[in-house]
Amino acid sequence: MEVTHKSGIYAIDALYYQPELASIHLIREGNRIAIVDTGTQYSVPQIEQALAQLNLSFANVDLVILTHIHLDHAGGASRLMALCENAQLVVHPKGARHMADPSKLIAGSTAVYGEKEFARLYGEINPIDADRIVQPEDGDILSLAGRKLEFIDTPGHANHHHCIIDHASTSVFTGDTLGVGYRALRSNGEAFVAPTTTPVQFNPEALHQSIDKVMSYQPERLILTHYSAVTPSTRMIASLHEQIDDFVRLTQKAAETVDSKNMANQLGDHVLDYLAQRCINEFSSISEELARQWLKLDAHLNAQGLAFWWTQRRTA
Repeated sequence: MEVTHKSGIYAIDALYYQPELASIHLIREGNRIAIVDTGTQYSVPQIEQALAQLNLSFANVDLVILTHIHLDHAGGASRLMALCENAQLVVHPKGARHMADPSKLIAGSTAVYGEKEFARLYGEINPIDADRIVQPEDGDILSLAGRKLEFIDTPGHANHHHCIIDHASTSVFTGDTLGVGYRALRSNGEAFVAPTTTPVQFNPEALHQSIDKVMSYQPERLILTHYSAVTPSTRMIASLHEQIDDFVRLTQKAAETVDSKNMANQLGDHVLDYLAQRCINEFSSISEELARQWLKLDAHLNAQGLAFWWTQRRTA
């Protein structure tokens, strides 16, 4: 566990796939805790250890907050809610029913990963009592022992995505709306941040709008799930917008030249080439090998989302 901000924000490595790929955050106000994104059920021991380091326990947790319900963010929610008996689960209104009945969520993820890989990555996911679920609307504020957490609707990556404005630290917990920014791909305090367009609800117009909506709050830091705090800059945000547009162009080009059945695979290679080149162009100190190593998984998941978006768009 590490201190992300002096106002009581702590980062925990979810140990999802590999170290420093996904982070969980604790917000501490007095002796009360909010957990933002949960990792998977296999991340729960890391959370318990972090609470112990603060001389706290699961009994001190008031809020378990999900930015959205993709399982690298929400897979540990049912296990945590069973342990955090005083807590409420906070989830976007469009995702809440899938926490109360996760059968469709499990089926969708199993279709992407296969049963064996799903079990390895996520383990068991159980229903959460609907009476313990809070569904904040856009602009709603929840209190953590008097600390104001504002929830804003931010579709584009997923329809069930909101970001959380922590006014005490002038920070925004961005989930995946502001992309991924791995620590391995940072230089001189700046991060290479790439959009994430994973299946199945990518919407480029909405994502552009959501990024601008977050930045209208003038945050001092963006706290990404992948991976923890970055300091936003005009260059970073302009790059995110440009990459989204370039993803659309790459998808259109692939659709014109590749059989639809092979589109996602070939598009994944093109997206990886594009992201790796963009990363090393922005940060000359980062090697192409390192960029490809860290961006490969996202590139191919992004391609699946882009191909799905294109197919739906063409048939709508």
